[in-house]
Amino acid sequence: MADLKGKTLFITGASRGIGLAIALRAARDGANVVVAAKTADPHPKLPGTIYTAAEEIEKAGGKALPLMVDIRFEDQVQTAVAEAAKAFGGIDILVNNASAISLTGTLETPMKRYDLMHQINTRGTYCCSQAAVPYLQQAANPHILNISPPLNMSAKWFQNHVAYTMAKYGMSMCVLGMAAEFADAGIAANALWPRTGIATAAIANLGGDTMMAACRKPEIMGDAAWHILTNPSRECTGNFFIDDEVLQRHGVTDFEQYAVTPGAKLMPDFFLD
Repeated sequence: MADLKGKTLFITGASRGIGLAIALRAARDGANVVVAAKTADPHPKLPGTIYTAAEEIEKAGGKALPLMVDIRFEDQVQTAVAEAAKAFGGIDILVNNASAISLTGTLETPMKRYDLMHQINTRGTYCCSQAAVPYLQQAANPHILNISPPLNMSAKWFQNHVAYTMAKYGMSMCVLGMAAEFADAGIAANALWPRTGIATAAIANLGGDTMMAACRKPEIMGDAAWHILTNPSRECTGNFFIDDEVLQRHGVTDFEQYAVTPGAKLMPDFFLD
C-alpha cells in the first residue's frame, strides 16, 4: 500500500485542530511537514503554536519545519513555500486548511470580519495554491487538498451566514477549477469536509463543552485525508469528499473511536443536506 514516507506536505493552519491531525497522520509514515501558521507565541484562547506542533510531528516520526506565515500576505506565502522546497527538496502536497469563521448575518457582519474570512479562506487558498503549483509540477504524485465543503446551492446554507458561506465556497470553487486546469499536469485538487462537527478551537469558542461533546475528534479528518493523499493523483481529482464516506470505502465500520463522547448524538456539520 502507498504511504506518505518521504513526502513533503505544506499545511496551512497546522498548529492545531484538523491541520495538525493531518500532519500527525502523515508524520506516522515518516513524512516531512511544513507547519505554516500564524501562532508562534502561545495564545490565551487557542491551543498550540507552530513550534509545539513541530515537536508533536517529530515525536510521531516525521520531520517538521515550523514557519510563521500569515497567508493573507503574498510575500509571506511565496517566501514560506520557497523555504519549504529548499529545506526538503520540493513540495508534494499542499493542504489548504487555514480558515476564519463568523456565523453572522449580513447586518451583523462588519466588513472587517467579511474581509478577514475572504482573505484567509478564498484568497489565502488561491494564493498558496498559486505559489505551490510550480513545485507540485515537479512532484511524482502531487496533490492539493482543500478543507472545504461540497458546492451546495441551497439557500439555507447562505441565509444565516452568507459571508462565511461565500468564503468557504470560494475554497471549493478553487477545487473545481484547479482540478480541470491542472489535470494535464497530473496535479490532483480535491476537497474534504466532515460529516459532523469536529472538536476544534473554533467549535469550542462557538459552543463550549456542550457543542464539543457532540463532535468527532480531528483524527477522523487526518485519517480520511491520508487515504485521499495516497491515491494516484491522475486518478483522484475534482472530488468533494466527506470524511466518513472516505473511511467507509476503506473498510472502517467503527466510528465511535472518533467520538469525543462515545454514544452521544452527533452534531451535523454545515453544508450537507
